[in-house]
Amino acid sequence: MQTIRIFFKKLGRAKYISHLDLSRCMQRALRRSGLPVWYTQGFHPHMYLTFALPLSLGYESLCESMDLKLTQDVDTQELLDRLNAALPEGLTAYGAAAPVNKPEKIAWARYEISLCMSQGSLPLEELFDQFMAQDEILVVKRTKRGEKEVDIKPLFSVGVREPTPQGLRLELTIAAGGETNINPALVADAFEKFTGIPRESMDVLRTQILTEDFALFA
Repeated sequence: MQTIRIFFKKLGRAKYISHLDLSRCMQRALRRSGLPVWYTQGFHPHMYLTFALPLSLGYESLCESMDLKLTQDVDTQELLDRLNAALPEGLTAYGAAAPVNKPEKIAWARYEISLCMSQGSLPLEELFDQFMAQDEILVVKRTKRGEKEVDIKPLFSVGVREPTPQGLRLELTIAAGGETNINPALVADAFEKFTGIPRESMDVLRTQILTEDFALFA
């Protein structure tokens, strides 16, 4: 028996599949694929699937991962071909290997964010520079213990910020994982509040999941 980490993309209409439904979807696809997946023992055997850093509903991703166990060795390309033949539109497996990092090692995630906003008196990129020049960026974050105010400025960095015909495109590296997990929407909400310009829409694409030393999660 071996543990395999499968990497997959979640794009297009698949972004509307919730995390719970994603797990069900993957189980159905794995059953259809005929791959030798290990099941738990007991009265109600089931596939044991784990997903690192579940994605928020409505977000797309190029770097999702799922761990499972196989009862016998399967060639990597055969595994991907058989699984992809059973997956619905928008979900595509592109890599499989033995896990290197534990999910607890995840510390950062990179996102591309497209904000659809009207222009104010200043270009949005200049307003974003002013936004980032603040000493602190306070937001209200929901936790299991309720709501609390958090300064998110130390918890994200900006790689790219550039205007688009619809508004502003950002590339952000944001704290992620079990200890501190910041949703990109918190940054967008804080920017909207700072400018006073309503946000019409926001598209989010997760491009990388990283460990504490900014190595790719593998």
